Amino acid sequence: MSDPIDRARRRFISSAALTLAAVPIVLKGAAVAQTSSRQPIKPGTTKAFAALKQIDAGVLNVGYAEAGPADGPVVVLLHGWPYDIHSFLDVAPALAQAGYRVIVPHLRGYGTTRFLSGETMRNGEPAALAADIVALMDALDIKQATLAGYDWGARTANIVAALWPERVKAMVSVSGYLISSQEAGKMPLPPSAELQWWYQYYFATERGREGYAKNRHDFAKLIWKLASPKWDFDDATFDRSAASLDNPDHVDITIHNYRWRLALAEGEAKYAELEKRLAAAPVITVPTITMEGDANGAPHPPPSAYAKMFSGKYEHRTIDGGIGHNLPQEAPQAFVEAVLDVAKA
Repeated sequence: MSDPIDRARRRFISSAALTLAAVPIVLKGAAVAQTSSRQPIKPGTTKAFAALKQIDAGVLNVGYAEAGPADGPVVVLLHGWPYDIHSFLDVAPALAQAGYRVIVPHLRGYGTTRFLSGETMRNGEPAALAADIVALMDALDIKQATLAGYDWGARTANIVAALWPERVKAMVSVSGYLISSQEAGKMPLPPSAELQWWYQYYFATERGREGYAKNRHDFAKLIWKLASPKWDFDDATFDRSAASLDNPDHVDITIHNYRWRLALAEGEAKYAELEKRLAAAPVITVPTITMEGDANGAPHPPPSAYAKMFSGKYEHRTIDGGIGHNLPQEAPQAFVEAVLDVAKA
């Protein structure tokens, strides 16, 4: 999930030299109601994607859903943990109807995505996930796309936008600027903030690895409830996404991701230079809309903590109505509106 408030604040303070150079459009902090002149979207309307596609991209064979015209401008939608592509079930068809080619990939360790080699490290570090998306775009011959995501997906979009800005037309990022580093992860937080990250410390132990492997569905359901306390999802909705967690690499990727954040696990040398650049908290230059649900129960920084990390055309939207962490699934219309608006920037 997204980095906690205190860690984000420290990171922004330490990168003051960078942020002083960033002059974004004035932050818009007003809450946004889920109404629009565009066709209303009722959450839960779409029950399934069409048959998934598979393609070799980088170190992976990626499973992805696709919708919309093949020659339309591209939007890539990126999910978080412990969720999957079904977070965008209602978002994808609406964007496709608006003329966009929509790509919704399973991240490494989810759904039908698999490693091409059994020898490849099951690496969950942020730079690796971002490199996967660039490799996927290359494999699909996509030169540039609008990226939109939440949780791990938002972090991945942030990194691609920061390191490969020429590949990103615009971005929608739930919970804002989520780029961090191992050094930031070493810094202790106040007890209340540490409490929110209880699962990160659980995963730091072998007991935690075994517990997650044995109880991953129950674990995920607990996270869903904590992160979206007002979202009344049913068992069918949860089970549809939880099936993606049965991926044979899911536990390894999850455990490595959270251990890497605390510098308890090493990454791969080929990503070291990218992580070094990310540790400097690079300002994101592409047009961006950040979003936050008014009932997000997951750790997340306040919009004021990251506004200056976006130097291009920028806006923040807070979505009312008891919207939690899984914003695109809980408030698909608001998410679609953000993608359509930022893509025109």
